[in-house]
Amino acid sequence: METLKYNHPFITETGAELPEIEIAYNTWGKLNSDGDNVIWICHALTANSDVESWWPGMVGSGLLFDPDKYFIVCANVLGGCYGTTGPATVNKLTGKPWLRDFPFITIRDLVNAHEILRKHLAIKKIHTIIGASIGGYQALEYSIMFPDLIERLVVLASGAKQTPWALAFSESMRLAMEADQTFVAGEPDGGKKGLKAARSIALISYRTMNAYNQTQKEDDDEKLFSFKASSYQAYQGDKLVSRFNPYSYWCLTNLSDTHNLGRGRGGVTKALNSIKADVICVGIKSDMLFPTDDQKFIASHAKKAEYVEMDSFYGHDGFLIETEKVTGIIRSFWTKTSK
Repeated sequence: METLKYNHPFITETGAELPEIEIAYNTWGKLNSDGDNVIWICHALTANSDVESWWPGMVGSGLLFDPDKYFIVCANVLGGCYGTTGPATVNKLTGKPWLRDFPFITIRDLVNAHEILRKHLAIKKIHTIIGASIGGYQALEYSIMFPDLIERLVVLASGAKQTPWALAFSESMRLAMEADQTFVAGEPDGGKKGLKAARSIALISYRTMNAYNQTQKEDDDEKLFSFKASSYQAYQGDKLVSRFNPYSYWCLTNLSDTHNLGRGRGGVTKALNSIKADVICVGIKSDMLFPTDDQKFIASHAKKAEYVEMDSFYGHDGFLIETEKVTGIIRSFWTKTSK
């Protein structure tokens, strides 16, 4: 992982100021002489710039994102906790971590931060920008904010705006975090119990009822406690607590709720119509967080777009697990849009 230090004020969409920012990122392969062989990957909520760690089977020689052919970039988001400036970062004006005082940020702020990195890397064109879930939010915004830069846009299990359904999950997670008094008090090491509970809520939206009923099924009909599903929720909550910052989680759930491509652009339909890139929207039939209607809507209003649906036992998380299906869909898309 590398880090770009931007020693200038960064002004957010709402007018708040970060006196400086750092952007942590990973790259694979080499930029060609034309500066246009770029695959830009936008990571999801609690992922990071090390794509190989959370999307195995996608980056590598002979794989979809082949560093022998492409210059692959993934940057950690503003507000996160993997090296890019976020709530755990020390505010140089106070000498203390930002924590709950970190400025309110939007998806568009993520794009503007990554645009600083794009210029630093001397990238002139992006062959494909790809994002799933809130990574899709970023990829869509990038394609609207800088339409002449993006040649192809891949949106997986995402939408044109945060729906009330998705927002309800976000708010439920924040309510769980607010029940943790160490988080409310802004303790530097606070919020872990709240984050564990919030993660448990999120997991329900990432999988499906059928998946839970099969994978967490009990063999003992006499059992009265210590159920598999209960242990699974607690285990997954502890896993996130061990690797993620509660204040970043709070920040990023609020950020997700800001997503609305139509804000200030005359509506979502008009915004989608301004995308110049070739677009493919991939829906997952079993996804309950981002139902397929969300991707169909994007495909029906972007000018050069198609919709492809894939089935998965795993619900929303299918985009992470169904590597072969995702690879086949994107390879086919590239073949159709090759120039």
